[in-house]
Amino acid sequence: MWTYNKMLQYPINIKNADPRLAKVIISQYGGPDGELAASLRYLTQRFGMPEENAKAVLNDIGTEELAHLEMVGTIVHQLTENASIEEIEKAGLSEYYTDHGVDVYPASAAGIPFTAAYIACKGDPVANLQEDLAAEQKARATYEKLINLCRDNAEVVDVLRYLRAREIVHFQRFGEALNGVHEKLAQRKFYINNKNMNNCNEDA
Repeated sequence: MWTYNKMLQYPINIKNADPRLAKVIISQYGGPDGELAASLRYLTQRFGMPEENAKAVLNDIGTEELAHLEMVGTIVHQLTENASIEEIEKAGLSEYYTDHGVDVYPASAAGIPFTAAYIACKGDPVANLQEDLAAEQKARATYEKLINLCRDNAEVVDVLRYLRAREIVHFQRFGEALNGVHEKLAQRKFYINNKNMNNCNEDA
């Protein structure tokens, strides 16, 4: 159960339309390293997490990623809401506009629609958390690229810097969660079938 506060996690007030920037920023909405993929990944992985703190971290960060999804969608919306047809065409968004108008649609900057293939769930807590650590670093790197591309728009850069900072915090929390999972798994006893091990040794 979630309680929704009807306010953005960080204020966004973009005054001027710029669909050129919206075209690249939308990748953090529905792209491979975007907020939609992150939120679904973490909120799905939490069910099989064997350690309670790690489960709570996945739940907390997955929930925050939904807030970030709302923020990225707001950026894209404000950058396109009052754009002229000429600005949309010049930004290379004619195809997008044909299918979606100026609605916010989950896709990458390259125009590839969101796919569940972005959601990594291996059924192994260590593998999942390692994937999450990598995901946060990839998201950080993407935000840094977007900051470079949006360098002339201080209103957009301000929000992107906030989102980048949160990716760093998430990376740190996942690292702590991974340590807790390692400790939890170290308490378990793993038994190896000696017969199978002998067969493996003979084959070697």
